Amino acid sequence: MEAVTILTALLAALAAAGMVGCVLQTGRAQRAEVEVARLREELAVACHAAAHDPLTGLPNRRAFYRSAPALVADRQRRPLMAVLVDLDDFKRVNDTLGHAVGDQVLVTVARRFSELAGGGLVARLGGDEFVGLLAWPGADSQGLYEAGRMLTAGLAAPVIVPEAGVAVTASVGVVSSWGPADLDELLDRADAAMYRAKSQRTCGRLEHWPGPEPAVRPDFEWLPNRPARLPLGVSRDHAAGF
Repeated sequence: MEAVTILTALLAALAAAGMVGCVLQTGRAQRAEVEVARLREELAVACHAAAHDPLTGLPNRRAFYRSAPALVADRQRRPLMAVLVDLDDFKRVNDTLGHAVGDQVLVTVARRFSELAGGGLVARLGGDEFVGLLAWPGADSQGLYEAGRMLTAGLAAPVIVPEAGVAVTASVGVVSSWGPADLDELLDRADAAMYRAKSQRTCGRLEHWPGPEPAVRPDFEWLPNRPARLPLGVSRDHAAGF
């Protein structure tokens, strides 16, 4: 009888030890799952930070050049517009009003560009330069021209900083591609159009590459119904906000 009691106690102890082991193993597994989830989250945050501008949240230069070639090569995304934006006298904004005001302007331009581009690829190249690749599948030359004009108007409109009493404008270059295109050549054309707009103080220049349909005003300079450039100190009453 005593032997049976001892054996029963021994079996109970072994069972309890097994349960404790299971509990310990389960706890370790749960902690491991939590740790893996934490590491995955940290990796996702790090990958996002590596591909995006920390101020505006837009893709950065590296991310743009990683994504743009596939967009340019996709025949289903024709016609395609390339857009380059450069803020006017932005260094003077930073130097005279401080980087906080400059950052506010950059964030506003980034948000405006993203909204106008819809689902297009928009990125901050660095400093006060922004770039976009926008697809308009099925658009004819007239439709693309009107879309480009509206885009140019929206991006060239002054950014009002009421608390600083300033209005900052941008120079915009827009070109279109109807067929196979080289990314560098497309961006070079947009860059040249943008600098022509800046040098001529027209704020926006819209140019079309030759396409399968007759081009509509293929070399068109669009001048908004406002001064080409607004000096620092212009009030909200003298410039239309966006």
